[in-house]
Amino acid sequence: MNVFLVGGGGREHTLADAISRSPFLTSLYCAPGNAGIAQVAECVDIGAEDLDDLHIFAAENDIDLTVIGPERPLIRGLADRLRADGMLVYGPSAAAARLEGSKAFTNEILENCNLTSKSFVVLDDPDEAKSYIREHGAPIVVKADGDAFGKGVKVCSSVGEAEDAVDAIMVRRDFGAAGDRVVIEECLFGEECTIKVFTDGTTVLPMVPSQDHKRIGEGDTGPNTGGMGCYSPVPAVDDALQERIVNTIVAPTVEAMAEEGSAYSGTLYAGCILTDDGPELIEYNCRFGDPETQVVIPRLETDLLEVLVATAQGNLDSIELSWSDRAAACVVVASEGYPGSYEKGKKITGLDEAEADELVKVYHAGTAVEDGQYYTAGGRVLGVTGLGSDYDDAFDRAYAAIEKIHFEGMYCRADIGWRARSGFDDR
Repeated sequence: MNVFLVGGGGREHTLADAISRSPFLTSLYCAPGNAGIAQVAECVDIGAEDLDDLHIFAAENDIDLTVIGPERPLIRGLADRLRADGMLVYGPSAAAARLEGSKAFTNEILENCNLTSKSFVVLDDPDEAKSYIREHGAPIVVKADGDAFGKGVKVCSSVGEAEDAVDAIMVRRDFGAAGDRVVIEECLFGEECTIKVFTDGTTVLPMVPSQDHKRIGEGDTGPNTGGMGCYSPVPAVDDALQERIVNTIVAPTVEAMAEEGSAYSGTLYAGCILTDDGPELIEYNCRFGDPETQVVIPRLETDLLEVLVATAQGNLDSIELSWSDRAAACVVVASEGYPGSYEKGKKITGLDEAEADELVKVYHAGTAVEDGQYYTAGGRVLGVTGLGSDYDDAFDRAYAAIEKIHFEGMYCRADIGWRARSGFDDR
């Protein structure tokens, strides 16, 4: 098969690495890719949001399957355009991708299907939003309704902080059109986890659970990021709890989308919070997570390409997933200054040494290569994943590999996985 992968981050490197090992693969292309992806695929100089050129490339290069990694091209309808030309695509339609593209749409689906008990309101006037906040008090959650690159959510501990969030979203328009409306939600408390599933719109096959760390600082402090590390499995999520989340939240959502004429096909990512009253959905994403993919896919023993094709063809009921019992731990290595401003072009050394351990994989997220030398090209530069017999073994391998990697200003948290690792006090 000729496969075309869209995207250029750590998630796409993980997918490309797994796809490249499939016996069914003939050629693998990736747009735009990165320096790590170039080791296993032919990178194409097309941006992940350049829908016209992506469409043309897929049409002109005998592509058998297009796998769309990031949310933006999905929300903007790339899958629809390719399917309209009879092409096989892994990823949801624009209508189905509203589960990530509109927080209001998701909340309304959940409420209409009795899949949530949390209170929320959708407002398009900043003064009304602030009035609601003052009436209900804090803590409270303020979200830009539209796609804001994962940065449009603010958990506010005070009324003033919540009002400032409204101003940032709706008045200053920090997230552009994503801030046309604001969703204000009840603040829920508990441990978070991620449950991802493969689904073809009918069959739902859960992946293994994962848990990530969003904040930049140790002790889960400081600003939110795209994710500073992740691990799988999750101590708080046993098989029974995962089954409960899938059967009472995720699968009914897939059924509801089909009933409303927007059948969901691809990866559905459920970010959940484990409250004292049971699991609640925080958000849906319409794609593989990052860095969640870097700990979930390395545990998948079934041929990933076979799963992707069956999902795209609507034959997912023919697949039985097999997962490794090993623990997986990913630690993100970032540029100094991330998630704020940071410099690029820092020389990276030690990558080969870091992967000398066969149970370690270094996934590239923000890298470039010139004359055989690797350089930083993003805020999150690398995701170093270790596999092990238990959490400590997996994290020890990941951190030992990181010690061999060097670039100016490199930063990583030393406490990723503290809930699962021994030797860490309860935080």
